Amino acid sequence: MSTFRLDEKLSSYVVGSCTPPEEAVSNLIRRTMALGDAAEMMIPVEQAGFLTMLTRVSSARRVIDVGTFTGLSALAFARGLGEDGKVVTCDVTDEWLSIASEHWRLAGIDDRIDFRCGPAKRTLEELENEEAADIVFLDADKTSYPRYCEAAARLLASGGLLILDNVLLHGTVVDPGNAEDELGQYAAEIMDSVSARLAADERFDTVMLPIADGMTIARKK
Repeated sequence: MSTFRLDEKLSSYVVGSCTPPEEAVSNLIRRTMALGDAAEMMIPVEQAGFLTMLTRVSSARRVIDVGTFTGLSALAFARGLGEDGKVVTCDVTDEWLSIASEHWRLAGIDDRIDFRCGPAKRTLEELENEEAADIVFLDADKTSYPRYCEAAARLLASGGLLILDNVLLHGTVVDPGNAEDELGQYAAEIMDSVSARLAADERFDTVMLPIADGMTIARKK
């Protein structure tokens, strides 16, 4: 299911009502699905299309993508950039980099993507010495979102977008006790506090959308 609030039939209808993904995107999704349970970390196809569109309409030139996995979000952002744009994507591991790189090349946008391996905290600190970002996308360790959000606030240019993925955590944010385990409960509590703080943060205009597992978009003033 691509969207947690919909049943399988309606979810398929949503996907079918979007512009069909290009070959590189479709191939990457199939390759990632073959990984089994790990594929749950991949953004759904309609979310990838939305990120591409958002990048285009905002005329973004520089994107920071926290949580590479098999590279679908980086690919989605890179497709929305102009030829002079750049996506800096980072992950704590390069386990799936070969899959990502293959499909970035297939899409013809590999020259727009800069992969950096290591803890996100370190990478975000390093990026503070570089050009300001137009978009920062967080799709990594949920318990670290408070730290990542503060880093993003420093990294974003005025008018830039902070995008948080999985902000609903399959609904457990409204009842952490329904999480599968203690770690899931802790993550739900952290995510709930992050969302509350961001909604009240005077540095941003914030909206939460029921896309995929919930996505928050905050525009830096």
